[in-house]
Amino acid sequence: MAGSSYGQLFKITTWGESHGSGIGVVVEGCPAGLPLKESDIQKDLDRRKTGQSKVTTTRKEGDLIQIMSGVFKGKTTGTPISMLVINKDADSSKYELIKHLYRPGHADYTYDMKYGFRDYRGGGRSSARETLGRVAAGAIAKKLLARDKITVTGFTRQVGPHTAKTINFKEIEKNIVRCPDAKTAEKMVEAIMQARKEGDSLGGVVEVVAKGVPAGLGEPVFDKLDADLAKGVMSIPAVKGVEIGAGFETATMTGSECNDVFAMKNKKTTTQTNNAGGILGGISNGMDIVVKLVVKPTSSINKAQETINQKGKKSEIRVEGRHDPCVAPRAVPIAEAMVALTLIDHLLRNKTSRLT
Repeated sequence: MAGSSYGQLFKITTWGESHGSGIGVVVEGCPAGLPLKESDIQKDLDRRKTGQSKVTTTRKEGDLIQIMSGVFKGKTTGTPISMLVINKDADSSKYELIKHLYRPGHADYTYDMKYGFRDYRGGGRSSARETLGRVAAGAIAKKLLARDKITVTGFTRQVGPHTAKTINFKEIEKNIVRCPDAKTAEKMVEAIMQARKEGDSLGGVVEVVAKGVPAGLGEPVFDKLDADLAKGVMSIPAVKGVEIGAGFETATMTGSECNDVFAMKNKKTTTQTNNAGGILGGISNGMDIVVKLVVKPTSSINKAQETINQKGKKSEIRVEGRHDPCVAPRAVPIAEAMVALTLIDHLLRNKTSRLT
């Protein structure tokens, strides 16, 4: 299966299926000498794992990471880093009942059309469980970025009709929906629980802010930083739209409103606003990188829906089992990982752009 790798100098390849024996990732291009232990990876996996709160799937996976190669005496060796998590709580019984039916909103039909064969247990490779490998690799990327004082922080900006009004980074991990606005977080939880009660689901918006990114990252014209960021986050399951900076709001602005005026502050070039989201001409300008992504409502819902089977016969389906009623809270560390992976790849690539 092509398409399981991401990045050029800092390259990851994920592997495994939702209900297979395990899931994992191979990371290539990590420089030697980076202090790395399993607990560095585990803290982000714990933010992504199943069963962490009442607004997530009840599947219970500890997601305990094992570093299999590329680390010796607590430091990276410069060779490929292979990481593994064993699946412990996969229950395929619910999928046996609907294996011949195409679940609305899922990749069942398209995988059949492409490969003529598919793993129907939880979606196999198309399952969001694949993203575990991205988060593990992203944790390494974050450690490398931190050496240059670059931070990557994600949060749930919106769930259904409820949008965060204030942004307090210290509030994000204090509530189960990872919202930076405590009052809005309560409304989000209520909405998600109501959707779950009704056998339905909700969509949302996740935002990622990268601070400390130097000016100059990005490779025009086809590997622009914003283009690669868009590809990275769009590859996350359930993501249906991406914005950089003010994004679609710029359609309502005039040029004088949209342009970020340059200024000098503390002998440093800056801009008075950041509608561009930290990127001009596909190259970072030193301001915060701001990426928003919209996730659709979870496709697996416990409501009767019309569909067809593999022979084209009309049928009815109700997707039982354990699913997130809203994927936004668990998508936060995944989005962070994809932004971090893109930034570290471009940071390493940028070292070859000029002699001085």
